[in-house]
Amino acid sequence: MMTTDPIADMLTRIRNGLSANKTAVVIPYSKIKLSIANILYTQGYIASVSETKNGAFAMLEVQLNGAHKKITTITRVSKPGRRLYAPKTDIPKVLGGRGIVILSTPAGVMTGSDARKKGVGGELICTVY
Repeated sequence: MMTTDPIADMLTRIRNGLSANKTAVVIPYSKIKLSIANILYTQGYIASVSETKNGAFAMLEVQLNGAHKKITTITRVSKPGRRLYAPKTDIPKVLGGRGIVILSTPAGVMTGSDARKKGVGGELICTVY
């Protein structure tokens, strides 16, 4: 199945896995998805992320249980039909700083707070809290 928005597909798989009380979800591999999953891991929203092979295809296995913080909402911000960009001065804070926003910047994929520290803006990928 080919999706038009692979990142939204990844977020939906995580959301569905959480609502079905799954311990792990498997997502088709891409570099940006790995970057997003690594941010979710370092921020404590998922337990682990690993690369696996499914025949000829690389997959990401995301462990959901055992994470420090519970994901209550994970939302795609920038969509293929409407891309949303934020300059370094307008990077939004999620829930007054209790959540995170993930951006794709010229310096790589990072959280909103990291982007503010580095002084770069970029495309708003998703919000998590």
